[in-house]
Amino acid sequence: MTTSSPQPTGKYAAVNGINLYYEVHGTGEPLVMLHGGFGTFATMYAALSPALAETRQVIGVDLYGHGGTVLTERPMSFESMADDIAALITYLGFEKADVLGFSLGGAVALQTAIRHPERVSRLILISTPCKRAGWHPDMQEGMKSNSAAFFRNTPIYGAYVSVAPKPDDFDRLVSEMNHTLGEDYDWSAQVAALKMPVLIISGDSDGMPPMHAVEFFNLLGGGLRDAGWDGANMVPSQLAILPGGTHYNINFRVDLLLPVLTPFLAGGKA
Repeated sequence: MTTSSPQPTGKYAAVNGINLYYEVHGTGEPLVMLHGGFGTFATMYAALSPALAETRQVIGVDLYGHGGTVLTERPMSFESMADDIAALITYLGFEKADVLGFSLGGAVALQTAIRHPERVSRLILISTPCKRAGWHPDMQEGMKSNSAAFFRNTPIYGAYVSVAPKPDDFDRLVSEMNHTLGEDYDWSAQVAALKMPVLIISGDSDGMPPMHAVEFFNLLGGGLRDAGWDGANMVPSQLAILPGGTHYNINFRVDLLLPVLTPFLAGGKA
């Protein structure tokens, strides 16, 4: 029997064959924020989004199958979720927007930049590798073997059922996520072709080793030579390794994130 639950406060955009849930906070240049796997915009960016909304128009999205966005019969993939985000930017009347994503949301943000570069001004990737092999081996194994039964004893499940239009879809979400996160990918060649500024943020104890974040930065031309006394050899993209950052606390370390995010976002448009 399907139960229902109260809906979060937000709006829906009919894009790419689904009704995509989003919220808008603040005013200014648009910044799309994409949460990590099994989360929602409200839960994963509870600390960071209010700070960013002081100077930006924050557009917080619940990705396909998550939070307020219902699963349909459409298969889940990074690519289709990226198409959702590009369509949302157009739906909201923007030519382009800055896009920030964490983990799953980072993969979707990266694919948005790869597939729809004309829609992305600046790209911010938190705890996001450019290939599946970039994750630590235990992370790679865990991402394809998530258990719905395990999640039922965690706050993740409680947050899901509190806002999901169809809470009984949770088991199917876990199954879809295991399939999507279990598929191999390597986007290195596409990353090397990106033209917009990219900010790569990783914790020093993250789900991927710092050396992968450096490898990612190298693909964008960064870290390959001395900047020069006048900075003439610097590239538009940037890399930040945050001390004490893990895959489970980094979104909430506003004290570490804001000093990195603020100047990057203020650096002008691509």
